[in-house]
Amino acid sequence: MENQISPKAEMAEVPHAAEVAELELQAVIGFNGHVPNGLKCHPDQEHLVYPLGCTVLIQAINTNKQDFLHGHGNNVSCVDVSNSGEYIASGQVTYMGFKADIILWDYKKRELIARLSLHKGKIEDLAFSPNDLYLVSLGGPDDGSVLVWSIAKRDAICGSPAAGLNVGNATAVIFSGGCDEMFVTAGNGTIRVWELDLPNRKIWPTECQTGQMKRIGLCITMPSDDSFFYLGTTTGDVLKMNPRTKLMADTGPVKDKFSLGVTAIKCLKMGVLLVGSGTGLLVLCKSPSYKPIKKIQLQGCITSITLRGEGHQFFVGTEESYIYRVNFTDFKETLITTCHFEAVEDIVFPFGTDELFATCAKRDIRVWHTLSNRELLRITVPNMTCHSIDFMRDGKSIISAWDDGKIRAFAPETGRLMYAINNAHRIGVTAISTTSDCKRIISGGGEGEVRVWQISCQTQKLEEALKEHKSSVSCIRVKSNDEECVTASTDGTCIIWDLVRLRRSQMILANTLFKCVCYHPEEFQIITSGTDRKIGYWEVYDGSVIRELEGSSSGSINGMDISVDGAHFVTGGKDHMVKVWDYNEGEVTHVGVGHSGTITRLRISPGNQYIISVSADGAILRWKCPFTT
Repeated sequence: MENQISPKAEMAEVPHAAEVAELELQAVIGFNGHVPNGLKCHPDQEHLVYPLGCTVLIQAINTNKQDFLHGHGNNVSCVDVSNSGEYIASGQVTYMGFKADIILWDYKKRELIARLSLHKGKIEDLAFSPNDLYLVSLGGPDDGSVLVWSIAKRDAICGSPAAGLNVGNATAVIFSGGCDEMFVTAGNGTIRVWELDLPNRKIWPTECQTGQMKRIGLCITMPSDDSFFYLGTTTGDVLKMNPRTKLMADTGPVKDKFSLGVTAIKCLKMGVLLVGSGTGLLVLCKSPSYKPIKKIQLQGCITSITLRGEGHQFFVGTEESYIYRVNFTDFKETLITTCHFEAVEDIVFPFGTDELFATCAKRDIRVWHTLSNRELLRITVPNMTCHSIDFMRDGKSIISAWDDGKIRAFAPETGRLMYAINNAHRIGVTAISTTSDCKRIISGGGEGEVRVWQISCQTQKLEEALKEHKSSVSCIRVKSNDEECVTASTDGTCIIWDLVRLRRSQMILANTLFKCVCYHPEEFQIITSGTDRKIGYWEVYDGSVIRELEGSSSGSINGMDISVDGAHFVTGGKDHMVKVWDYNEGEVTHVGVGHSGTITRLRISPGNQYIISVSADGAILRWKCPFTT
C-alpha cells in the first residue's frame, strides 16, 4: 500500500506536465551530406529539401527562410519529392528488428499526411511514380524487400524481395520517366527492371544482363523518354542499360575511371550526363566515351545532384556538408550553404553581443552571423580536434583548446594565428576560459591539471599549475571579479579555486562525471550536472548541496547555461532535448525538440534573445528565447 500513489498526488503532478511549453525553433545550420541523393530541388524551383538528423528541412533558395518537418524518431536516411511537388516522402533508420517509418508529407501545408510502416531496420531509398500514383520503397540490408504504396489509399499494394538469393542488397531505386508501372532497382551485383501488375497486385522483376561484368551500383538516373537508364558504380564507371531489352548498351570511361566511384549521377536533355565522384569531381560527359566535356572540383564526396527546372542551374550536395549552386552555361560553382560535418564541441558568444557566435568542431573553428546563419570565418588546423573555445573580453582574440596539447589564439577577423602555447597540457587541452581583464587564461587538460597562464602582448607565461583533479577537466567558469573560478571534472569533483592565492578554496564531490558547471550571476551558488542526469545546486561558501533536480530521464547532461538575471537556465544532453528551467522553482518551463544527435553544448545569447545549441551530428540550432529581460 505504501508504494501506491494516491489519486490526489497523481492529479497534482498532471498540471506541471501540461504547463511545459514548446521552444520556438528559429533556424538550423546543418545538412546531412551522407544521405545519398538527400538534397532535392522542389519543382517550384524556389525551395531546397534536405535532411538533417531526424528533421527534413525546406529552405527557400532566395530568402533562406526555413520550414521544418518533424516526425521521425531517428535519422532520416532518404528523401524524395514528387514530380508535381505536392508530396515529400522521407524514410528513416531505426534499431535492428524494429519497424522503420516512411512519412508522406503535404508540401503546401508542411504537415504529415501518412506514416507507412512495413520495412524493418532502414529505408534505403524512395521514388515517386511520374504521375504521383505510387511510391516505391526499398528496405535496408536487414529487410531486403521492395514495396509499392498507393498514394491515394496510403497503403501498400504489393511487395517482393528486392534482389535474388545469390547477389547483394539493392540500394537505389528510380521510377520510369513517363510510365507509372515501371521502375528500376540496382545494388551489389543486381540491376532489375520491375513491372507493376495492379489488377493482380504483383510486381514482376527482370534481371538485366551485363555479361561478365560484375558491378556494385550506387546511383541511377533515367531520362524522361525511358530510352535508357544510366547506373553509376563503385568501380568508377557508368553503365548504360536498355530498359526494354534489359541489355547493356555501353559502358565507360574505359581508361580514366572516376576515382572513388560514381556517387551521384543525373541525366540532362540530349543525353548529356552530370557525374559526381567520390573525390568531389563534378563532370559533364556524354555516352559512349564518357570523356569530360567540362569539370569542376568540389569539397568532399558528391552525394547529391539535383536540377532546378530543366537543368539550366543545378545544386550539388557533398559529404562534407557543402551545398553548391552551379550554372550550366559557365559551369562555375557558388557555395550557398556550409556547416560542420563532425560533432560540434563548443559554442560561445563574444562579450555583450549576440550578432556573432563561434563554434568549434573536429578540425575547425567557425564564426557565424547569427541572423543570416552565414559563415563569416573559418579557421582550420588539419588533423587536430578543437575541444573548447572562448572569446577574450576585448574581442581581439579567439582562444582555443586543442587535443595536441596546444592553446592557440586567433584573430577573430582574419583567422591569423596570433600565438600558440606549446605543450600546455600533457593529454590534450580539454577546457578553457579567460578572465575579464584579458590578462589570464585558465586551461584544463586531459590529465586533470588546471593551469593559469599570464598573457601579455608578446609573452605567455605559466603562472601556476593546480594539480587536484585526477581526470580530465570538462568545464571552467570564471567569477566576474576574476578572483575565483570553478572547474568541473570527470573524476566526480568540482573545485572552486582562489585565483589570487592560486590554491583550492572548496571542493564538491558527487558520484558522477561532471560535464558542466555555471555560476549563478550573484555568484553565491553554482549549478552542476553530468552523467548522473541530476542538476545540483551548491553553496560556493562551503560546497554544501542545496538541492538536486532530476534533469533528464535518459542519458547524461552535457551543456548548461544560465541567463544574465539568474532567473532561468538551460540544459541539453543525450536525450536530444533543450530544456529551459526556472531557477528558483526548479521546474522545466519550455522544451525544444529538434536535435537528432547528442547535444554537446548550449548558450543563451547576451541579450537573452536566442538560445543556441550544438550537437554531435554537426547541427547548430537557434531557438527563440522564451524569457526576455
